[in-house]
Amino acid sequence: MKSPIRLSICSLFVVFLFIACSNGEDDNSKDANSNANNVPTGIPDTEESGKTDLITLSEAMTVGIETKALNLTNLADKIQVPSHIKVNEQQLIRVGANVTGRIVEVNVELGDSVDAGTTLAKLSSPELTTAQLAYLRAHSMTVLNERAAKRAKLLLDADVIGTAELQRRDAELQVSRAELSAAKDQLRLLGVYENAVSDLVKRGQILPSVGISSPKSGIIIERNVVAGQVVQPSDQLFKVADLSTVWAVGDVPEHIASNVMAGQHVEIQVPALGNIVLDALIIYVSDTVNPQTRTVMVRTVVENQDRKLKPGMLASMRIIETPQEQLVIPESAVVRELNKDYVYLDRGNYSYLRVPVELGPEIGNLRPVISGLSVGQQIVVDGAFHIDSERKLDRKE
Repeated sequence: MKSPIRLSICSLFVVFLFIACSNGEDDNSKDANSNANNVPTGIPDTEESGKTDLITLSEAMTVGIETKALNLTNLADKIQVPSHIKVNEQQLIRVGANVTGRIVEVNVELGDSVDAGTTLAKLSSPELTTAQLAYLRAHSMTVLNERAAKRAKLLLDADVIGTAELQRRDAELQVSRAELSAAKDQLRLLGVYENAVSDLVKRGQILPSVGISSPKSGIIIERNVVAGQVVQPSDQLFKVADLSTVWAVGDVPEHIASNVMAGQHVEIQVPALGNIVLDALIIYVSDTVNPQTRTVMVRTVVENQDRKLKPGMLASMRIIETPQEQLVIPESAVVRELNKDYVYLDRGNYSYLRVPVELGPEIGNLRPVISGLSVGQQIVVDGAFHIDSERKLDRKE
């Protein structure tokens, strides 16, 4: 038989061993739970965060997606400046009176089409009367002196007069002819032309008025005279313009004026004519800057055979710069998020990688690439928005 003391000691040892094992299991359980509860939430896995810009689609989802290899393209930027339509001043005639007088008749209205030589108005003037009288006197003296010279020659042949008398009469004839020529020139300056001068000599009557004629064919675009008005030679009475061509005049800001030169192509759009785009060449670039607007004036000539372009119309001028070779992508390839531009690279096997890019302003639906891409890379040019939508859905899941 075993003693009671040994049995008690064995029993106590077993109890202590059981309690120690139980405490160890509880501590391990608590530590495990504590570690599970203390893991920070919302911290992305490094490997996973690198994949947020990569998306792999199924074959069916890639229908309609188009990719293209990047290459260099000759691209010409366009400078857009305000402009307006103006009369071609090389085809503009300003008509005024040649002498002080009173307008007795006006024969044309605004918008009338006139030919060269058409009488626009008639003018009566005391100077005109004086000039006509001087011409008639000079003409009469010339006729008399011509007859006297002929008679003197006959008398010299008959030995009635000497040579000195013939020479005197010839000299008088030369003087009268010079006076007649000067009087005729004066009439021409006053607007009395050859036919009217001949009629003046035949009838021997003073013309009551003289016509103010158009020296060139065109359209009456300005009339500043009425019957009964007293006018001076400095007064501008009519403007006659050939509107088959007009000027388009633009104002280029001075800081980009150095990029503009004669011979460059421009596109001109007039809002009043809708979507019609007119092509022209710059024929003149001003050498000075307008101090009020800080702009440089440029001028082009535009055909206007149908006369739809009216002087004074507002227009928009796009100046096409010299083409330069650049890396460009279509606007449809760009997706924008948080004010940044991205494109999708084709990685093969229906996988696409979103990469950030820096792009220049749009030029004809193309965006110049400043950084982020290189020649030869295959990018998505159509369907980028669809890929980006699938990428966002995949991230939410």
